[in-house]
Amino acid sequence: MDDKNDEKYMDMALSLAELGRGTASPNPMVGAVVVKDGKVVGKGWHKRPGTPHAEAIALRKAGDKAEGSTIYVNLEPCCHRDKLTPPCTDALIASKVARVVVGMVDPNPKVAGKGIDTLREAGIEVELGLLAERCEKLNTAFAKHITTGLPSVTLKVAQTLDGKIATSTGESKWITGPDARRAGHLLRDQSDAIVVGIGTVLRDDPALTTRLEGEGKSRDPHRIIMDSHLRIPLDAKVLNVDSKSKTYVATTVAASTQKMKELKRKKAELLIIDADPDGRVSMPLLMEELAKMGMTNILIEGGARVNAEALRSNVVDRVMFFIAPKILGGDDARGSIGGRSPESLVDAVQLHSVHYSRVGEDILIEGYIMKEGPEASGAVSGEPQSEQPQAEDRASHKRRRRKSRKGKQG
Repeated sequence: MDDKNDEKYMDMALSLAELGRGTASPNPMVGAVVVKDGKVVGKGWHKRPGTPHAEAIALRKAGDKAEGSTIYVNLEPCCHRDKLTPPCTDALIASKVARVVVGMVDPNPKVAGKGIDTLREAGIEVELGLLAERCEKLNTAFAKHITTGLPSVTLKVAQTLDGKIATSTGESKWITGPDARRAGHLLRDQSDAIVVGIGTVLRDDPALTTRLEGEGKSRDPHRIIMDSHLRIPLDAKVLNVDSKSKTYVATTVAASTQKMKELKRKKAELLIIDADPDGRVSMPLLMEELAKMGMTNILIEGGARVNAEALRSNVVDRVMFFIAPKILGGDDARGSIGGRSPESLVDAVQLHSVHYSRVGEDILIEGYIMKEGPEASGAVSGEPQSEQPQAEDRASHKRRRRKSRKGKQG
C-alpha cells in the first residue's frame, strides 16, 4: 500500500464526485478511479438519478484492464437491488478487481457496511476510511436525508458589520460585493431549492435564478415561496421567469381558493402545509414535504422573520454569513434575524466547525448548528465525531443553567 498515491487517487475520486453536485440529488455524489500498474485506466462519476453509478462507468472504461486493479471510490459501493441500477458490488466482483479503497461507509441502512462485507466475502481486499472527513462532508446532505428523511438546510445571510440586511426604507442592493454575490449564486447552483418568504417577494421582486457569468451552464434551484395567505402578485418575477425549475408556493388552507386557481394558471405549483400556532406556514412541515419530493439540499435566503423562524424551529444545519465592511446603524434598519431575543446568552444558537474566509472585500463566516437529540450525530449534522463530547457538554451546561434560573425564580 502506498499511502501517498492512495490519497492522490482518492482526491481524484472526490473531484469527480463534485461534478455531480446539484444534479445527483437525492442520490449521493460519488466518483470512482480505476488504477492498474500505477496508471489510471478508468474514471467515472454519478451524474443524476437513474443513470449508471460511478463504479460502473469507471469499470466500463477500464474494460479488461480492471482485472487485478485497485478502484478508489469515496462512498461504499451499493449492494441492494431496490433501485433503478444494478448493485455496484456485482460489477466489481465480475470485473475481478483486486482491491477497493473506500472513503466512507454508506449511511443508507440498506447498505451500511453490507457492500464492504460482500466484497470481502468474494475475496476482494477492501480498505476503509481514506480521506474520510472530506468524504463525509461531501455527502452531508445525503447522509441526513437517508437517515432522518429530512433535507440538509443552509441559511445564507448577506449583512453589514452591525448585522443589518436593509435600510429603514428597505434598500438592500447591494450590501455585499460582487465576489460574495457570485458565491451566493454558486450556492444556488448547488442547491435543490431556494426558500424565501412572501415579504422578500413583495419587497425585492427577485427572480431567484442562478446567474453565473463565464461559468458555462448554471442550474436554477426550485423556487419555494412561503406565503400563508397568498399575497403574491401574479406579475411577480418568480411566477414569470423562464426557467426549467419550478416555482412552488407554500401556503395554508386559510388562503383564497380563487387565488389558488389563478396561481395554477400561472403554472405555479401549490404546497398546502399545516400552519404553525401563528397561522404561518410551518417551517418543519415544509422541510418534510420538500424532502419527500426528493429535495435534499435546501438554501434559505429569507428576510429577518424567515431567518428567525428557520433557526427557532431547528431546521437549519449550516449558516453562511457574508459580512460587508459597512455600518448602517439605527434601530430602524432591518436586522438579519428578527423575532425576540433569548433572555440569556446560554440560549444563543451555538456553532461548531466554524470557518472564516475572505470573499473579495467581504468576510464569510460559515459554521454548523450545534444540535441536541438525534440530529447531533456527526453523520447527520456534519460535526466531526471528535467534537461530539463538546456538543454534549454544552447541552448539559444549558440544562444546568435553565434549572439554575428556575431555582432562583422559585
